[in-house]
Amino acid sequence: MSGIGPMTGKVFGGRYEIGERIGIGGMAEVYTAQDSVLGRTVAVKVMLPQFAEDPDFARRFRQEAAAAANLQSPYIVNVYDWGHDDNTYYIVMEYVRGSDLKTAIEQRGAINQRKVAEIGVQVCQALSVAHSQDIIHRDVKPQNIMVQPDGNVKVMDFGIARAKNSNLDKTQTVLGTAHYISPEQAQGKELTAASDIYSLGVVLYEAATGTLPFDGPDAVSVALMQVKDYPPAPREVNPDISTEFEQIILTAMEKEPGKRFATANDLRMALTDFLAGRPMAAHGGFTSAQTSVIAPIGAAAGMDSTQVMPVTTASATTRGSHAAPGGYRASASDTGGGKKKGIIIAICAVVAIAAVALAFMFMGGGEKGTVPDVTGKTTAEAIEMIEAAGFKVGKTDSTFDTSVPAGQVISQNPKGNTEASKGSKIDLVVSQGTEEVEVPDVLGKTQSEAERELIAAGFVVGKVSDGFSDEYDEGKVMEQSPRGKSKAAGGSKIDLVISKGADQVSVPSIEGLSIDAARQRAEAEGLTITQTGSQDSDSVAANCVLSQSPAAGTKVQKGSTINYVVSNGVSSISVPGVVGYTEAGAKSALSNAGLNVSVQNAYSETVAKGNVISQNPTAGSSVSKGATVTITVSLGPEAPAPGPSSSSSASSANRAA
Repeated sequence: MSGIGPMTGKVFGGRYEIGERIGIGGMAEVYTAQDSVLGRTVAVKVMLPQFAEDPDFARRFRQEAAAAANLQSPYIVNVYDWGHDDNTYYIVMEYVRGSDLKTAIEQRGAINQRKVAEIGVQVCQALSVAHSQDIIHRDVKPQNIMVQPDGNVKVMDFGIARAKNSNLDKTQTVLGTAHYISPEQAQGKELTAASDIYSLGVVLYEAATGTLPFDGPDAVSVALMQVKDYPPAPREVNPDISTEFEQIILTAMEKEPGKRFATANDLRMALTDFLAGRPMAAHGGFTSAQTSVIAPIGAAAGMDSTQVMPVTTASATTRGSHAAPGGYRASASDTGGGKKKGIIIAICAVVAIAAVALAFMFMGGGEKGTVPDVTGKTTAEAIEMIEAAGFKVGKTDSTFDTSVPAGQVISQNPKGNTEASKGSKIDLVVSQGTEEVEVPDVLGKTQSEAERELIAAGFVVGKVSDGFSDEYDEGKVMEQSPRGKSKAAGGSKIDLVISKGADQVSVPSIEGLSIDAARQRAEAEGLTITQTGSQDSDSVAANCVLSQSPAAGTKVQKGSTINYVVSNGVSSISVPGVVGYTEAGAKSALSNAGLNVSVQNAYSETVAKGNVISQNPTAGSSVSKGATVTITVSLGPEAPAPGPSSSSSASSANRAA
């Protein structure tokens, strides 16, 4: 899926330059991008145009993107920013290196059950954070679980999640991915945290067996299976799975929400017990949490994509062709024994109601009153309001709370604005304010080590960025805020900066290059250049770099400067006048001026023998360095023509000449 997409090259929000497309689904495309403000790589999820044009979707997007941005957990992909640009909506997320769990399953098949359980523990921690803020993910699937190089996971795509209090009308459509949606989600019913637990159960099943529990030719047929069929027992598919782990998976995948783990934390504890080899404890007590069904936002995509599809109408309790594993589910058959059992239950219920009524009469539970809501009030104000309403103050506990000032009521039991017997007691929990604890010093630790230590100390990992450091090795924490050993509120965020190592580059060679070419080569390595002088050169052309410092290949900090000397080229020389000089003196003067000398001789009546008669080029001429100057040296007066009697001596003179 990676490659050039329709958004590649665009800039969103004036700061996010869109790069390569790394994924595409039924609702959006995902790209890498460069954040020009913070200088980091991010992932940008760009919604498809048909959804951006839907006003209901736009309204929901703004609400839910803001909610997702508030989710802080080392196991949730951080949402940094969101906005509207180029006629579509986008979400800016943390760029997570690694691959999604679906890819790992497709490449490896069944994964070792202990590793699957470890992944499940981390996903449960992510879901617990979301559920505590009344956010249901709605699309838990292995494609949305990123496996990092260190083996830890991060859950993403809370952007399509739905806040519990979202005020949208229920429709006969459902949002999700067919292979992983819960039975109630397939039927368009209201969703709870239990819906995410079912989807995670399907993920655990697929990861541990290498196969999907339900598959079919289209999304609707798969959704129908989710409603009415039970999957093959995991151990039938992969005998290496233990009975205990199979029980956890099947409990998470119960058709009825009330029979699943009550919370993601309960599922996490069951997985933790399994990993620790402890006996399987009871982790249940399901509590309903109402949500609304998402309005339609587009046409269905492929079965592995998040999509909108018709609600199925099949019964949620009909048993399919696969038998339910013993000990996990009650029989769905309506036999005579079942009818007798129902009669017995009804009789027991009548007796219980009668007993409660009698107890109520004997306890004097006659007059009722409305319990005042005293949350947020000081203890004194709460006592005054409770007693004025005809109630008594019961047990008063206190605890630290980061959101409620010290001395104010955090919660009460019974809750405010409910009915209770006059004179009964109301228990209070009062805030002790924010507890400040010592922040662990995690400098020099790996990111995963730092996150585990901070979480164990009761803190939340906040913004994680990176930078260069000469002191800390790549991958180690180089900065933290607040700093280690300082005091901070328990549960507060600790920001980390991870080292990318020393920010050093190798100095490129710029000698012989033109100034512009030298500057371009240096800037490509994050360096600058500065001229420190000029010098004549016979070997380097004018206006090119003659020499540089530091030398090529030297390691320097990014941003450093390369000093260079520019060539003036070959210099011009003014020829000195040497007429009248002795031959030796002329040669010396011309050589010292950087010129070569050529000598020829001639007779002269006026210039003494051995002295220079003339030169070429003449004195004051401009020539290149190394040019040749020809000097004519006197042989003295020419000898007279020989007479008859002196032919012998004349011949000697000629030979001497």
